[in-house]
Amino acid sequence: MTFAENNRISHRQLYRQMVLAFTAPFLLCLFGGGKLLGGEKIAGTVLAVILLLFYVIFLIRVSPDFANPLKPMGRLFGKAAGVFFVLYVILTSSFLLDILEEIVPKSLVAGVPGGWISFFAIVCASLGTHRGMQRRGRAAEVTGGIFILGIGAMIILSAFQGKAAYLSEMPFSSGSGGVFTGGYGVLCAFSGLGLLPFALEDVEKQGSAGKTVMFGILTLGGMLLAVQMILPAVFGWNRVITEKYPVLPLLAGADMPGNVLSRFDVLWLGFLIYGLLFSIGSLLHYGHQIIRKTKLGTGRYWLAGVIYLLSFWEPKGVGIQEYYGFYLAYVFLPALLIIQVCFIARGRGRRLKKAAGSVAVLVLCVFLGGCAGVEPEERMYALALGIDAAPEGFAVTYGTPDMSKATGQEKPDENGREVLTIKGRTFEEIQESYGRSQEKFMDMGHLEAIIIGRDLISDGKWEDILSYLKKQPFVGEDIYVFQAENAEEILKWNGGQGSSVGEYLRGLLENDFSGKRKKKGVTLRTLYYEKYESGTLPNLPELVVSGDELQAVPDA
Repeated sequence: MTFAENNRISHRQLYRQMVLAFTAPFLLCLFGGGKLLGGEKIAGTVLAVILLLFYVIFLIRVSPDFANPLKPMGRLFGKAAGVFFVLYVILTSSFLLDILEEIVPKSLVAGVPGGWISFFAIVCASLGTHRGMQRRGRAAEVTGGIFILGIGAMIILSAFQGKAAYLSEMPFSSGSGGVFTGGYGVLCAFSGLGLLPFALEDVEKQGSAGKTVMFGILTLGGMLLAVQMILPAVFGWNRVITEKYPVLPLLAGADMPGNVLSRFDVLWLGFLIYGLLFSIGSLLHYGHQIIRKTKLGTGRYWLAGVIYLLSFWEPKGVGIQEYYGFYLAYVFLPALLIIQVCFIARGRGRRLKKAAGSVAVLVLCVFLGGCAGVEPEERMYALALGIDAAPEGFAVTYGTPDMSKATGQEKPDENGREVLTIKGRTFEEIQESYGRSQEKFMDMGHLEAIIIGRDLISDGKWEDILSYLKKQPFVGEDIYVFQAENAEEILKWNGGQGSSVGEYLRGLLENDFSGKRKKKGVTLRTLYYEKYESGTLPNLPELVVSGDELQAVPDA
């Protein structure tokens, strides 16, 4: 079945809804701190996927009983089951909303409070959630294929960043019960499948829908296994276990070949944010339908508000992220299986409806467009960054391109490239000084080269530089890093036939078709790896100005 008929959704729409709803939460939530990484956890993932394939058979059989929950369980226990599922909807939605308001300010839009982000997100996700399944199926039909291709491309491009030597650092044994811990963690992550019976009534040919659900589980399971291998291969074991959301720095290096588009990580992040919004919208839809079916009133006006407020509620400093994992593993999943066994006794299915989410794409584009609301003409784009030692502490030099020449609007008396140097005791002080003295926002999302002064390297202050760059949400990890006697002088170099120093250095390394120079380039990701692995700085190519030429001396 390709298209929906008779007011129902097709198997393809069901599959795409599954992938849209699970992918973003999986990528963001399952790998922080090495929770699902390591050899035993990979084995546990495989076993969990096998168990889930058998669980689908059970779901298909129990789905008719969820059409009228009060009939098989009675009024009292049916309402209690409704409260149980609505509580899951509220807690899970609040958990995802809390993650959204945490990662967006750090990785995409600077200067926007998380509260406003979560407010617009819950409004966007809740639009039309009280309406039918077909509209949501059509939204998945239109966006699901693009989403799957985008995430697949991200995983493939990330895989090419990995190194076999890093992968060998991944331990196979993670202590007693590693396989069980990993497998149970995957089962908890897939526990949202427990809401699937509420949707199967609206699917064409319910009897054969199990194959589609199994295919969705295999797709998601394959994605998990791929990321479990890619993360330690790209970052190294010592770093990846320290990252809360390791997929975010992974996006920063997943560029298209040839660096054809700067800040490509924004596109990948856009896919993840859309996936989170679709997940929250799906949960809201199920919440409305469960409330209606169990005669708990109507959740059309209060459900989204409760979710929004709960994402902020932190009694004694404990937020939803701290206790949600415990609730999922020790409360929801065991009780879910018990309730489903009770429901399978008898009952006949009736149609459930899911909400439309197509408006989410338009609102998302408007809300996230322009990165923090700063127009392009109000920005300065640094392509190269130089950091030297100074009596005050640090001297940061921003190398920006000649925007008038790049746009073909230069005047004869204009000298082209701009270089700005600001000094301060700390990088935070330098940023504050820039904000007080400059009229345009400094956008470092297009950096192509970082040059570190040799004095900072000899004094061991290079670690402070890495700590500073790690906090910058728009700085990617595929940036080439060099050393020089004086980084400011390098950025003031006037060669390169009018190109900026950043463009010139990247071309110097990447456009050598013999392939010899590219191997000598050291990226920011390599520096992070060496810091977490051994606390040392790898040998950086040295930049030297000789006459009118700028040369990169490898392994300085």
